[in-house]
Amino acid sequence: MSSFPTHKLKQLPYTTINTHFTNNSLTQPLTSLQCGAILQSLTNTKSLTTGQHLHAYIITSGNLVSNTYLSTKLAAFYANCGQMANARIIFDGIVFKSSFLWNSMIRGYACNGYSEKALALYQEMKFFGQRADKFTYPFVIKACGDLFGVEIGRRVHGRAVINGFDLDMYVSNSLLAMYLKFMDMSLARMVFDRMPKRDSTSWNTMISGYVKNGKPEEGLAIFDLAKRTGLVADDATLIGLLSICAELVAVKLGKAVHGYVFRNRYAVVCNNFLMNSLIEMYCKCNSMVDARRLFEKMELKDTVSWNSLISGYARNAEAFESLRLFCRLVLEGTKPDQITFIIVLGACHQVTAFQFGMSVHSCLAKKGFGATIVVGTALIDMYVKCGALACAHHVFEEIPRKNLVCWSAMISGYGIHGMGRDAISLFHEMLENNICPDEGVLTSVLSACSHTGLVSEGKKIFHRMTTNYNVSPVLAHYSCLVDLLGRAGYLDEAFELIDSMIVNPSCDIWAALLNACRLHRNIDLAEISAEKLFELNPRQVGGYICLSNMYAAEKRWDDVERIRALMRQKGLTKSAGCSFVELNKTVHRFLVGDKSHPQMENINSKLKHLNQLLKEAGYKPDTSSVFYNVDEETKEKMLWDHSERLAIAFALINTGSKTTIRITKNLRVCGDCHIVIKLISKLLHREIIMRDIRRFHHFKDGLCSCGDYW
Repeated sequence: MSSFPTHKLKQLPYTTINTHFTNNSLTQPLTSLQCGAILQSLTNTKSLTTGQHLHAYIITSGNLVSNTYLSTKLAAFYANCGQMANARIIFDGIVFKSSFLWNSMIRGYACNGYSEKALALYQEMKFFGQRADKFTYPFVIKACGDLFGVEIGRRVHGRAVINGFDLDMYVSNSLLAMYLKFMDMSLARMVFDRMPKRDSTSWNTMISGYVKNGKPEEGLAIFDLAKRTGLVADDATLIGLLSICAELVAVKLGKAVHGYVFRNRYAVVCNNFLMNSLIEMYCKCNSMVDARRLFEKMELKDTVSWNSLISGYARNAEAFESLRLFCRLVLEGTKPDQITFIIVLGACHQVTAFQFGMSVHSCLAKKGFGATIVVGTALIDMYVKCGALACAHHVFEEIPRKNLVCWSAMISGYGIHGMGRDAISLFHEMLENNICPDEGVLTSVLSACSHTGLVSEGKKIFHRMTTNYNVSPVLAHYSCLVDLLGRAGYLDEAFELIDSMIVNPSCDIWAALLNACRLHRNIDLAEISAEKLFELNPRQVGGYICLSNMYAAEKRWDDVERIRALMRQKGLTKSAGCSFVELNKTVHRFLVGDKSHPQMENINSKLKHLNQLLKEAGYKPDTSSVFYNVDEETKEKMLWDHSERLAIAFALINTGSKTTIRITKNLRVCGDCHIVIKLISKLLHREIIMRDIRRFHHFKDGLCSCGDYW
C-alpha cells in the first residue's frame, strides 16, 4: 500500500483536490484503506480543513458509495473535530452502525456541549439493541454530570454495574467526576473504595472533590492514603493539596508542599498554575511576605498571578498595597481582566478611595467590562461604601438585566445610608418586576429597616418570609430583627424572640442585643447577653469592650478593671481608632492621637481653631464616651485626639470650600464626635460624609442623615 504525505492535503484547493490527486500527485487513486488511514491521522490531530478536503476527494472519487468503513471514519472525524451537524448527517446515512460509531457520536456530543443529545443518542443506541461498553459509559456519565441529571446519572451507574463495567478504571473515574458535580461525596467515596485499580486522576478527583465540598480534612486523609500506595504527586495533586492548605489555613503544611515542589522536578521550571496556587495558598494563610517573595521571583507573571496577590492584600486588610500593586500592573503592561477590576473596586471601598474608584470605573468601561452584571454590582458596592449613593444608583439603573445580588446591593446601600424607606420602596419595585427575593435580599431589606428604626415594616417583612416568599428565616434574619427591636428600645421583645428561636442563637444575635442594651443602658440584660456571647466566642473583643464601656458609664470602675484584666489574660486588644480620607487619589490614614503626619502642625492648629469656633457657638463637650477614670480636662483633650477629627481637619486645610469631605472610620463614631461634625457642617457650610463600622452619616447644615439614630 502506498502512503500519501498528508501535509500536501492542506495545500490543495477544496474544489480541485480530486484532479490534483489524479493528475499530479498520485499514479493511481487512493484506496478506501488508504483514505481511512489518512482520516485516522487527521482525526487524531483534529485537522478539520485538511479532512474536509479529503472528504471532497472521497466523494468525487466514488469511494464513499456504500462504504460503511469510510463513512464511519468520516463521522468519527467530524465528531472529534466538534462538527456534530456534519457528523450526524453521515451517521444517519449509515445502515449498519458499529459500537465504535455509536461511541464516537456520543463522545462528540458529550465533549462539545450537547449533553442532552448525547443522552438521547445513548437511549437510541439501547433501543436498537446495541450494548454499551466501557467506551460508552464514560461519556454518557459525563453528560449526566454536565446536565446535573442526578436521577439519570444514578440509573446509568446502575446499568454499568449490571453490565460489569463499573470497576473499569476509566468508567469509575467518570463516576467520581459526576458525583463530584452532584456534590455527593458519599457515593463518590463508595465508587472510589470499590476501585481495584486507581490512577492519579482517581486520587486527584477525590482530593479536589473534598476541597470543593468543604471537607478539606477528608481531602488530606485521601492524600495520606495516596502516599502510602506510592502515588507520585503531579501538578493536579499538588494544586489540590495547596487548596486544602488554603482552606485549613495550614501554612506549615503549605510550606512543606512548597518545599516538595522545589526539591523535585519543579526546581528549575514551575508552571504558572502551580506557582499561582502557591501564591493563593500563602495569601489565604495570611502570609503575605511569602506570597510577595514568590510573586517577585516569577519570571512570567500572568493576570492570575497579579489577581491572587492583589486579592490577598485586600483580604488581609492591606487595601493600600492592593491599589499600589494594581497601579504597577497597569504600568508594566499586564492587561487586567474582569476579576482584577472586581478585586480593586473592593479594595477602594475598604479605604473610601472614591476618586481612585472613579478612575478604575473609567478604565474598566473603556475595556468593555462596564456592561457585565458582576462588575456592575461591584461598582454599586464600591460607590455605596464610598458614600456616593447617587453614583451607585446611576450604575444600578444602567444594568439592563438585574439579578438578585444586584438588587440586594442597592437595597443594602440605601439601608446603611439611613434611607430605609427608599430601601423598602426598591424592594417593592423588585417584587413588581416578578423577582422573588432570596435570603440575601431579605437580609438587606431587614437590615435597612434596622438602620432607620422601621419596626412595623421590618416585622411585616420578617413574618411574610415564609408565607409570601417561601424563605425560612436563618440566623442573619433573626440577627437583623433582634437589632431592629433592640435599637428601637423593645429589649424584652428582642430577648423573647431569641428565646423562641428554633435554631441556636449565633454570636451576631447576642452581640446585637448587647449593643441595644448599651444604647438603652440596660446593664442587667447586657450582662446576660455578654455571658452568652463569651460562651460562643471567647475571643470576640467587641463584647468585652461594650460591657466594659457600660460599666465605665455607670462608674463601676472595679468591674471595668475586671473586664480589662480578662481581656489581657486572653491576649485581646482593642483596635485603635483609625480614619481614612482621600486627597488627589491618595488615601491618608490617621490613628487616634496621631503625630506622624507631615502636616500635623497645621492640623493641630486647625483643630484648636475649630474647638474655639464651636465653643463660641455653644458647644459643650460630651465626655460620657471617654471610658477612663480621669479628670474632665483630660477627657476633653482625648476627644480632640479622635482620628476622625484629625482627618476632617486635614481635609478642611487641603480642599476647597465646596468639596464634599469623605471619611471612613474603623470603629463606631462616638456621641461627641457626632455632635462636633454636625456643628462643623453648619458653621463651615461643608458636607461631610462619614462611614463608621456600622453605617453612613451624611452631615449637612448641622443635621445628620441618621437622625441621631445609630
